[in-house]
Amino acid sequence: MSSIKHKEQRVGVFIDAQNLYHSAKHLYNSRVNFGQVVKDAVAGRVLIRAVAYVITTESGEERPFFDALEKMGIEAKTKNLQIFAGGAKKADWDVGLAVDAISMSPKVDTVIIISGDGDFVPLVEYLKFSQGCQVEAVSFGKSSSGMLKAAVDEFFDLDKNYKKYLMASNGGGKSRAKEELEKTVGEILDLP
Repeated sequence: MSSIKHKEQRVGVFIDAQNLYHSAKHLYNSRVNFGQVVKDAVAGRVLIRAVAYVITTESGEERPFFDALEKMGIEAKTKNLQIFAGGAKKADWDVGLAVDAISMSPKVDTVIIISGDGDFVPLVEYLKFSQGCQVEAVSFGKSSSGMLKAAVDEFFDLDKNYKKYLMASNGGGKSRAKEELEKTVGEILDLP
């Protein structure tokens, strides 16, 4: 199904950073170009707010990643990594993302969920039927829930032009600082 898009449409973008990161890593052994993903998802409409949900560590190594997101116009919402007795780790933002999308829904026409996680189907249904929002999902189709794809008004499949949405590999022209930033981002998003 295709959604209706026009330049006056108000859009809120909610990014499940770890979901997208893991998809890119497992499918293409690469990292995501979040700025390009958001730009193409918004598609020239009025961006009200873009929020990436990320995890912080005790070391604070993720600060350059958060700064890079902010330079792209993406707000980083952070949550501390939980480490339980026995070494189990938990880093889950699904409820926080859902609450923010519901809270913002009266202020936008379209909610874009950048994730392939099927756990967001009840959120999609609520936003569509109770709030009257158009809901779109953006992710790598090969690793996305079929139920999520069916529930949204439009699914934007990053696999169709995956090279556009991945960080360029080092062909000798990448600065050392950029390499370090990408390495740090990868390590942070790969935690649990």
